Parts: sequence; structure tokens; C-alpha cells
Amino acid sequence: MNQPKAGPLHRVPWRGIVVFYVLACALAWVAVLPLWLSGHGLHTPGATGFMVVMMFAPGVSAFLVTRLLQKQRLRDAVRGLGLWPIRPIRRTAWFSVVGIFGAMLVVVVGVFLAAELRLIRLDLVGFSGFEKTLPAGSRSPISVPVQALVVVQIFILPLAAVFNALVTIGEEVGWRGWLLPALRPLGDWPALLISGALWGLWHTPVILLGYNFDQPNLFGLVLMTVGCTLFGVLIGWLRLRSGSVWPAALAHGGFNAAAGFSLLVAAADSPHDPVAVSPVGWVTWIVMVTTIVALTLSGQIRAATQGESSAIG
Repeated sequence: MNQPKAGPLHRVPWRGIVVFYVLACALAWVAVLPLWLSGHGLHTPGATGFMVVMMFAPGVSAFLVTRLLQKQRLRDAVRGLGLWPIRPIRRTAWFSVVGIFGAMLVVVVGVFLAAELRLIRLDLVGFSGFEKTLPAGSRSPISVPVQALVVVQIFILPLAAVFNALVTIGEEVGWRGWLLPALRPLGDWPALLISGALWGLWHTPVILLGYNFDQPNLFGLVLMTVGCTLFGVLIGWLRLRSGSVWPAALAHGGFNAAAGFSLLVAAADSPHDPVAVSPVGWVTWIVMVTTIVALTLSGQIRAATQGESSAIG
């Protein structure tokens, strides 16, 4: 295969990993510190912007470690992180498409599974829950039907995934671009699981503000860690299978783009416990575990952990 010749690691660079993780966590706390100081938490004006800045902390940390600690040339660092060159282009493109639509499908199937478990009620005709969120004027007789608005929202999800990848690449360069390959001397499964768990714990500054689960406590942190560990296996597989970080970034973007799918299809009076039905809630864990088992039984994960990815450094 025509992979970037970064060379595989033969031992775990523990010093680099510690520096990387401490730096990534410190920068994350600095990025969202205004949310803590304002007294309004996630309702702080501009909160989304602060969290977007936080998402670049792992990527910045990875570049600092590769350049300053490991003394790599910029060209070698970019290649080792899976950013460039993108080749073979067809393979990368294929896994990028799989990543985008696969990640969105995981979220969508999770919502329908939650409905089967009676954890959420759906309205697939009138979309009353989504309609309730619209401004009053948009529900007038001359307005666009809510069904048309839902269709448009669904059809633009892939485009939103690509747009989101411009931000999620900030995380993926760190977690799947640098940390996952750095841990591979431990074995591929340990590397996938540990990198995913560390990714989940990294979200501590926003989870303790109630992000995702409305559980600003240790329970919320455990939920996020499990969810990220499972999803990390899936997008880590994309990284290993393709030899590029871009399919993982696009899958992450697709996952985030589909995160609000339940709000589109839920009934107006539906219960909505984020612990169960959020994109990283326990119902979606079932979908992720099923997907991981299917990939394992079909030999896909083994294919990703053999010679095809051996040049990832």
C-alpha cells in the first residue's frame, strides 16, 4: 500500500503521552474557563465558541509534542499524524464516506431503538416536537410545512458533517492522529480502548457543567467515558484501516451533525432523558457495541490492525 512512511513505533513513548495528555487537558480547561467564571455555565454568552476552541486543544498538544519533544520536522509530523499526503485517495475517500454515513446511522438507529424501548415517543408525521421549537411566525398558513423543513434538515446532514470536520479535526489529530498510534505497541485493542477512555475523560471541564447528560458529576463523567471509548473504537478503526486521520474526523463530524436527530423526530410531549437518548447515552452504546462486534466477526478490525496500517507512526 502507498502509505506515508512515518514508521511504526516499537515502544510506547510514555513521556510524550503524559506531556500530551496533561497539555491537552490544561488547554481544555483554559479554553472553557470563562464558562466556569461567568456563573452561567453552558448558558454563558458565546459558550459554543469557547467549546469549539477547546476542541483544538488535543491537536495543538500533538503538534507541540511532535515538534518540541520528539524533535520531528514539520513534514514528518504532518505525515505521522495522518494529515498528509492523502493516499491512496480512493481508499481514504471510501472510508470517509463510510465514516460520515456510518456515524450518522449509529445516532439514528439509537433514536429508533430508544423509541422501541419506550424511552422516547416519535412523531414521524407531524413532527410536533420539532414544530414546537420553531418561531411562532414560521407555523403560519403561508409558512413552509414542517415536514419539508425536517426533510431539508436531514438532507443537509452530510454537508454539516464535512463542515463539522473542520473543527473535529482539532480533536482527531490528537486522539486518533497521535495518541492511538503512540499506544499501539501495547496492542491494537488496548490502544483503541485506552485512547477512547482518555478522550472521554478529557471532556471533564464541560461534563461537570452538565454537558450532554445534564449530570454535572462523576456519573456524567463515567457516561461520557464509556460513550467515547466505544465510539473511539469505531473511529479508531477508520484511522487504522485508512492510514489517514481524515475519515475519523469526518465520522466525528457526522456524529455531531446527527446529534440533534432526536429533536427532529420526537413528539412534543415525549420524555427525553439524555442519559438514555443522547448521542452518547446508554441506548446508543448498544448500537455501538453491536457494530464493533459485527466489525470484529467480519474480520474488519483484524484487517485494520495488520500490515495495512503498519506505517502509521
